[in-house]
Amino acid sequence: MKYLKYLWYVIRHKWYVMWACFNRSEFHTGMYWLGIIHDWSKFRPSEFFPYAEHFYGKGKDITAGRDETGYYKPTDTGDADFDFAWLLHQKRNKHHWQWWVLPEDEGGVKLISIQPKYRLEMLCDWLGASKAQGHGGDIASVRAWYEKNGAKMQLSPSTREWVEWVTK
Repeated sequence: MKYLKYLWYVIRHKWYVMWACFNRSEFHTGMYWLGIIHDWSKFRPSEFFPYAEHFYGKGKDITAGRDETGYYKPTDTGDADFDFAWLLHQKRNKHHWQWWVLPEDEGGVKLISIQPKYRLEMLCDWLGASKAQGHGGDIASVRAWYEKNGAKMQLSPSTREWVEWVTK
């Protein structure tokens, strides 16, 4: 049952993200395609099963471990399989800000500006997640989420400026 519950959540999330991408297609070419392929990697066994176990195993649901804005800390969860699945997911999908953080050999990181189409997909992802989790799915709900959680993100100055402009 947990696999069906998770599958239903992913389908709902993808639907809402696709809808958001389609509604923003005038801002960047390729948004229709990004809306269609968004989060396809979540159907790969290396992501699907650990995510389903983490969010729906042992009587949990998708809100487990999330705060009132829908944010959850996706690292150090105590669930090694999920932590690895999350690593795979963020490195397979350019709409995650973590994809654009380059660890440097000497320590520290280099923050790369997110390309415009992936910035827009990231916004659509936030809108879709908000809607799928029952938080409204509008810019106001994303703004509230970002105001509470934006400082936790490592974004280049130009990406942060864009995110703060688009969510105002």
